[in-house]
Amino acid sequence: MAVRRSDPSEMRLSEKFWQVSWSMILLLCLVAAVGFAMLYSAANGSWEPWAIRQAIRFAVGMVILLSVAVVDIRFWLRYAYVFYFVSLFLLAAVEIMGTIGMGAQRWLDLGLFQLQPSEIMKVTLVLALARYFHSIDSEDVGKITYLVVPLALILAPAGLVLRQPDLGTAILLLFGGGALFLLAGVRLWKFAFLFFGALAVIPVAWQFLHGYQKKRILVFLDPESDPLGAGYHIMQSKIALGSGGIFGKGFLQGSQSHLNFLPEKQTDFIFTMLAEEFGLVGGLGLIGLYLLLVVYGFAIALQSRSHFGRLAALGLTTTFFLYFFINIAMVTGLIPVVGVPLPLVSYGGTAMLTLMFSFGIIMGVYVHRDQRIGRRWASQVE
Repeated sequence: MAVRRSDPSEMRLSEKFWQVSWSMILLLCLVAAVGFAMLYSAANGSWEPWAIRQAIRFAVGMVILLSVAVVDIRFWLRYAYVFYFVSLFLLAAVEIMGTIGMGAQRWLDLGLFQLQPSEIMKVTLVLALARYFHSIDSEDVGKITYLVVPLALILAPAGLVLRQPDLGTAILLLFGGGALFLLAGVRLWKFAFLFFGALAVIPVAWQFLHGYQKKRILVFLDPESDPLGAGYHIMQSKIALGSGGIFGKGFLQGSQSHLNFLPEKQTDFIFTMLAEEFGLVGGLGLIGLYLLLVVYGFAIALQSRSHFGRLAALGLTTTFFLYFFINIAMVTGLIPVVGVPLPLVSYGGTAMLTLMFSFGIIMGVYVHRDQRIGRRWASQVE
């Protein structure tokens, strides 16, 4: 075992590498393996076109995770605002030169690959909020005047994402940012005030929703009102979920998915295909792996001696939880369909690499858990 030094910044690279939580790495590999298997099944027993690309992206993502994990946690604190504003600039660039796909303008075409800036914003927003709350005194956290800046940090990207339109990612940004407010120590009564304020503006907000978004909400309330249109996705999803039973129909034996009744089976509705082929047991097994990752993330956060590291790990873990919770709630009909993929399982390039980067930050908090950082450290360095 590596000897822990009193100052983690003095550790050699090899020492930091062996400080990595390999049990958490194993959990990530298990979840990703579920994704490879489901993408193989979605292609009717072929590695092409989804499973092999996803495996390559995961391998690249693992290199990113380990590289990020050994970087001094103070680096992410120092440049948190820079990363945030670069992400915000990329989101604004989508408005001007974004690529349109599936009726939405969410990607930037960089030649070799397409980049989805909203995925990057999920991480950089947490880092920016963690730095802000790290830099202010604990007694100032609850003061209204000190909440204006972090509110602006959340609302600016959420507004740009809504214009793409991407309601699911906007919700993730709002809820993920709100969770960090709570974790930083903002009182619950302020959330209650915001909640009732949000209820009051629903009639106004309804007017700004796109037609398909309104339709999704109405279909959520009554799926059978449009079974061949807006309600088709969720009705087919429920049929597939129910037909899987306790133990499922077997690998590659899902009728709803393989007969192409189930839409977007490689992305948003991949959990439904898993439940149809492996039943309730398979679905609960994947949820169990997700929850273990959440427990690991929270445990790592609580071990951190720096306020920034603690908030960053808590915020990124909470965002990960919201990611899979919203997807599973969506495909089971508990909430309207909002287009959020299943983390590490659904097919997607930017989402996979961004998630691995975020777990690299969490792992970096663990590696540097004994690092103490003063509240004014970043401003003094800059």
